[in-house]
Amino acid sequence: MTTVLLYLVVMAVVAGVVFLAASLVFGRGEELAPLPPGASPTRLPADEVTEQDIQDLRFQQVFRGYKMSEVDWALDRLGREVTELRARVAELEEQQQSVEEGAR
Repeated sequence: MTTVLLYLVVMAVVAGVVFLAASLVFGRGEELAPLPPGASPTRLPADEVTEQDIQDLRFQQVFRGYKMSEVDWALDRLGREVTELRARVAELEEQQQSVEEGAR
């Protein structure tokens, strides 16, 4: 009889240790609250997008790929940034050319 009782106590202690170890490793199982409708985890800075910003860009995954509205938003945002930068480069090249022509 004491052998069965000893086995039960050892089994309870082992189960308790395994439970505590699993709790420490995997946490308590909390989940993040869902995003409100129309919200997106996709983020880009308001201006001066860097290479790292683009590399860190992530989209929500849906049944058949990525959420199209987020991808469209990111592409529009990056397209505007490229257009602004090209316009700035053209403006600076014109200024440089006029300075060089004035120096002649």
